[in-house]
Amino acid sequence: MSATLLSTAFLPAEYPGLWTLTAPAPFADETSCQCQAPHEKLTIAQARLGTPVDRPVRVYADGIFDLFHSGHARALMQAKTLFPNSYLLVGVCSDDLTHKFKGFTVMNEAERYEALRHCRYVDEVIRDAPWTLTPEFLEKHKIDFVAHDDIPYSSAGSDDVYKHIKEAGMFVPTQRTEGISTSDIITRIVRDYDVYARRNLQRGYTAKELNVSFINEKKYRFQNQVDKMKEKVKNVEERSKEFVNRVEEKSHDLIQKWEEKSREFIGNFLELFGPDGAWKQMFQERSSRMLQALSPKQSPVSSPTRSRSPSRSPSPTFSWLPNKTSPPSSPKAASASISSMSEGDEDEK
Repeated sequence: MSATLLSTAFLPAEYPGLWTLTAPAPFADETSCQCQAPHEKLTIAQARLGTPVDRPVRVYADGIFDLFHSGHARALMQAKTLFPNSYLLVGVCSDDLTHKFKGFTVMNEAERYEALRHCRYVDEVIRDAPWTLTPEFLEKHKIDFVAHDDIPYSSAGSDDVYKHIKEAGMFVPTQRTEGISTSDIITRIVRDYDVYARRNLQRGYTAKELNVSFINEKKYRFQNQVDKMKEKVKNVEERSKEFVNRVEEKSHDLIQKWEEKSREFIGNFLELFGPDGAWKQMFQERSSRMLQALSPKQSPVSSPTRSRSPSRSPSPTFSWLPNKTSPPSSPKAASASISSMSEGDEDEK
């Protein structure tokens, strides 16, 4: 369910501050709705039990609230949640009182009033709140308890402006948020004054508006130009790094692909030309075929004699050849042997 439905359906109409989820908190001097229930003095124990049942417990918190920040909001949240049923009134001191007792503020009183109106924990804002709470003020606004941190607040010639509230049993302490305060924020601005002055000059503020001298203005503008150049150089470096990274990624991918292709090529080469490759086997087969073609096998000795053709003469026998161990002793003997060889041939024919 939305905040609007919650506020219109379940919150009582006699307490307009409970409508602050959908509208700013009202100012005390502009609202005509006041707590009409009898204002009986309560103890803290009674208030924590949720009594009285006919009205909320009216809790008051005051302060300067300059540069409204999360520390202020957390203090108001604690004040709002001190009791089960509470109505939080917040008093904001004027510029005159603040400048007199504390010092100059960054925000003026109208800005500080408006900041408090838009805090979700605030039910009602009291403008021009007193520096020291008087019985008349407490009675006018029917305040049951005052919420503030427990650190003694020395001001206006007093060691603790809440001393009489504590003695009356109307003081309820809250806890400060460490690490955040108006003084801390102002200290940061003063420490980094040059940075903020340069930034505002760059955004169009004049040196007069910033209370900056002519020399400082030129110095700040020159520093702004230097910063712009540095920023451009930085952008170029970043783009260069991105380009180099992209090139490295692509080169890495190309190297991986090249390695994969080279391994594939080497594998194919080894399959063809390796020790047991297909090319070697094919070469051996072709070599054996060529050898067979060049030197065919001889017929076996025991193979049957082919039938002689009548047109061919029988192979001559070489029994007539002279014996190498006994050569003819004379030309006459050689001629006699040749003549006998021819006679034998004629007999065979």
